[in-house]
Formats: sequence, structure tokens, C-alpha cells
Amino acid sequence: MILFPNCKINLGLHITARRPDGYHEIETLFYPVPGLCDAVEILPDSGVPGQDIVFSSTGLAVDCPADKNLCVKAARLLREAFPERFAEVGGVRIHLYKHIPFGAGLGGGSADATAVLAGLNEVLSLGLATEELAPYAARLGSDTVFFLYNIPMLGTGRGERLEPFPGVDLKGCWLLLVKPDVGVSTAEAYSSITPRVPSVPLADTLRLPVESWRGALANDFEEPLFRKLPVLGEVKTGLYRRGAAYAAMSGSGSTLFGLFRERPDTGGWPVNYFTHAERL
Repeated sequence: MILFPNCKINLGLHITARRPDGYHEIETLFYPVPGLCDAVEILPDSGVPGQDIVFSSTGLAVDCPADKNLCVKAARLLREAFPERFAEVGGVRIHLYKHIPFGAGLGGGSADATAVLAGLNEVLSLGLATEELAPYAARLGSDTVFFLYNIPMLGTGRGERLEPFPGVDLKGCWLLLVKPDVGVSTAEAYSSITPRVPSVPLADTLRLPVESWRGALANDFEEPLFRKLPVLGEVKTGLYRRGAAYAAMSGSGSTLFGLFRERPDTGGWPVNYFTHAERL
């Protein structure tokens, strides 16, 4: 089985409170980006005696040891819950082809982990409904559950409490993603944040036309990270100069995105920047 997990952008992101468990309360709109994907292949029979999960990767270098990869962690969760099914098929092989940049605020690792959960559900014939897979996904990350549904979802709690949000429709808009050659760790991003409750609920702002979002739809990570990494602010300014109706940072960075009514000019960025354009 081969799956193609896509990434996401965040439309608005407010950090509203710090929780006793070390996480933060947030509100954000997760929006899928269907054209930028990794590839995950899952096969029964690990092929290695004594190992019931065998993992490999190609493409972009993965920034952690194999046993720390979210794909492996996802497989382990289901192995713990369904050891007999792993034994019956002789374990599994998982291969990841990495194309979505990491440390980019695009949720690529979370998307890959969710693909492994969904894929193993099929390969092992577990018969779990989406709602039954969701608790496993929630144990892997704050935005992982979103990728089980992969439709625009308003996220609260630490991002795992979701509700569909049909109030935003970007179909026909052009999306341009630009990631400069810098990365931002999630822990680093949160360390600079002072939680606050916005004066206008995120859902109210999202219902405005896209052209009204500039100055109204905010990502709380931008201000502290732009001070630390001025190149991020420069990219956002560059997106507006190219005619974006709205531009912002996705998640905790370091990808900036612009929404355009017409196909944007994608040239002129430094050669070491990652760029991706698609019509939504």
C-alpha cells in the first residue's frame, strides 16, 4: 500500500493559555494543502527475523533517528494494541519518501504518522473507524488528528479538539509557499510566547473575505520569531509585494504562505529557498 500524505497551513493561530501539563491551549484553522505530499509505503512481512517494524526513508534527510520517527511511533502504538495482528502478517515494512520540508510549520511529520495509522488499519485488517483511530493520533502530536479528516477544521485545546469549519473556502485561490533556509523548533517557538485571548474570536475573522484578513487574522508566533529571524518577515513582505491578498506564517514556522487571486510569480527567490505553488 502506498499513501501520499499532504501537508497543511494554519489560517490564524492564537496561543490562549499555558496548561499545567506543559502544553498550550490554542485556536487555529487547519487547512489542507493537497498538492504538497510525502509518500509512505506499507507492506506486510518485515523481512527481518526478530523485527516486526522495519523503517527506511529516502528523499529529504530525516532530522531524527529512525526509532524516534513519528512513523515508527505510530506503528508501535498499533503494535501494542494489536500484537496478534502484527504476528500474523510477520510484522511490517514502512518506507517514507520525504518531500515536505521539516521544521517548516507544515505538519509533514504529523501527516506521515497519520498515514501510517490509516495504512496499518488497512494492511492489518483492523477495521477501525476514523473516530477509533483518533485517540492513537492524538498521542502522537497536537495536529495529527486533523490529518485523519483532512478538511478545513477549527482546532482548539492543544489542537486535537476539532470541528469542521465550512466557513472558509479557498477554492480557486493560488497558494504560494516559501520556506527560507532556516528552521524553527516547536519548543523554541513556544518559549517566546505570552499567551493571550484575542479580542475577536478566530471564527469571526475567518468568515470575512480573504482580502479583509490582512491586519485582522494573526499568527501569534510571528512577532517574536520575526524579531529573532528577520528573514521570515522579509519573505512575508515579499509575498505582499507580489500581490498576495493575504500572507502569514504557517504554524510555528518557518514557512510563509501567500494567497493570491491570480497565479503568482514564483521566480526570484534565493536558490536555497523551498517554494511550492498550487491552485487550491
